Order: sequence, then structure tokens, then C-alpha cells
Amino acid sequence: MRARGLTKRYGSKVVVDDLSFTAEPGAITGFLGPNGAGKSTTMRMLLGLTEPTAGTITIGGYRIAELDDPSRIVGALLDARAVHPQRTAFDHLLAFAQAAGLGRQRVEEVLDLVGLADAAKRRAGEFSLGMNQRLGIATALLGDPDVLVFDEPLNGLDPEGVRWARTLLRNLAAEGRTILFSSHLMSEMELTADNLVVIGQGRLVAESTLEHFVLAHTTRTVTVSSPALDDLGRALNRAGIAFERGGSGNLLVTGTDPALVGKIAAAEGIALDELTRVRESLEDVFLRLTHDVTEYESRAA
Repeated sequence: MRARGLTKRYGSKVVVDDLSFTAEPGAITGFLGPNGAGKSTTMRMLLGLTEPTAGTITIGGYRIAELDDPSRIVGALLDARAVHPQRTAFDHLLAFAQAAGLGRQRVEEVLDLVGLADAAKRRAGEFSLGMNQRLGIATALLGDPDVLVFDEPLNGLDPEGVRWARTLLRNLAAEGRTILFSSHLMSEMELTADNLVVIGQGRLVAESTLEHFVLAHTTRTVTVSSPALDDLGRALNRAGIAFERGGSGNLLVTGTDPALVGKIAAAEGIALDELTRVRESLEDVFLRLTHDVTEYESRAA
């Protein structure tokens, strides 16, 4: 999946601005951005629901309108509540299945896959948000597509459901599928995504692997404690390594890694009680990088 120079304007307002990125097969690409960043508009353009003002977004080199059977190529969940409340889960899926030339057996398979087999005859209006999310995921999987697009698929899921969804995404990626999903749950994104695309005010902020994204935007810090903290401080000074006293009776060492600190301590015969690499979370990095491109910002009480 590839976006090149993707732009969307509504009158004088630019919602997506010359956006280019790639989501690779066999990987989970997290799509991040503050509210109003243009994520949902980008996903709608990908699915052919919104026409770009400029640029292209293609799947295997083709726009979605050029695909002979798009439901077998792309599956999507954009709004878990977009279900007729009087339809049963089975009938909802059957309508989509018949439109795609699929039979009842495939409906039963995806209901079982998402854990809704026992709720197949219940009306969607009786479902919780988490059950609707599962139904939306089942709808996306009906055609057994190679590309999956999920907008906030974890909303409303309980902890067991979140773990289930994470495992499902990993298994689907392991089968070689392309997965693009957005979420405001940074802790889950950190556990699930292989690659990240970060946008703000419709423009690309960052595109990289998750690991590189975090490492590239954080300062290397090591926390170390010892019964001979003053001796350790002097040894670090002699080695030209910067540090400061922590509030817990330890040292916060910057610009190096635990291995070097450990070697210096060992060379001086200094015993260590703790030696830990400190890394900012994905949430910390995301909030810092998108601070200047956040359209809606509140102040802490």
C-alpha cells in the first residue's frame, strides 16, 4: 500500500497535505496522529470513499477503483457502530458476503474467528461497543483480503479483547498481509506495531520502524545505584560521562549505555545494586513530536 503526494482540501481547509508513506506486506503499520490530523480522511481516500484533491494511493500498484474484486483485496473497519441495529450479526455479515459472492459457510467461519458464534442470532442493537468491534473486524475479514485497514479497532474492548485483537493482528501479518491500523492507545500500539506512520495537521511527521522511531527521538539514559555512589560518580567524571543525582539515591547517566557504565564500575571494583536502561515510552515521544501540530489541545487542571 503506497500513498504519494496525497492531498485533500475542503474549500480553503487542507485536511491532508502532500502525504506520502508506505505500508508493507507482512507488517503491522501503526497510523498515528492527534485528533484532526487527517487519519480518517486518509483511510477513506485509501478505500475510495473520498476522492483525493491530488496525489494517489494504491494497493499493489492499483487504485481501489481499478481492482476487479476489491472486497477480496481490501477489508476495512472504519466505524464499529455502522450496523443496522435490527439486523442480527449473522444477517449483517450474510448481506456483505452475498454482495461479494461468498456463502454462509464463510459467515460462520468469521463469526467463530472473532468469538461471536454464540451471538450470531442476536441483534446488533443489543451489542456492546466491544462486540460491535468484533463484528466490524469479522466484516473486514469476510473476503479473506490481503490488505486490512482498521480505524481504532481496540475501542470498547475489554483487556481480554485487546489481547485477542493484538494476537489476531500479529497472526494476520505473519500470513503476509498488509495491516494499517490507527489507535489512541499508545501502550497497545507499542506492543503491536512493527512500523509507524505519524502525521500532524495532514502532513507526515515521521515514518520508520517502531524501534527506530523511539530510539531516534530519545536520549540514552541509564539509572545506576551503588553503595559507593560517590566513588562511581568520580569514576564517571574521569571517563567524561555526564550524570546527575536522581531523587532515589541513584545516578542518572546520559549519552551512554549500561554496558559501558558496568565496565567502568568493574574496572574500579565498585559494586552495583542496579543498572538499568531508561527509555521513554512511545506515548512520551509521540506527544513531544506532535505538540506543535496538535489542532485541539487542552490544559491540565
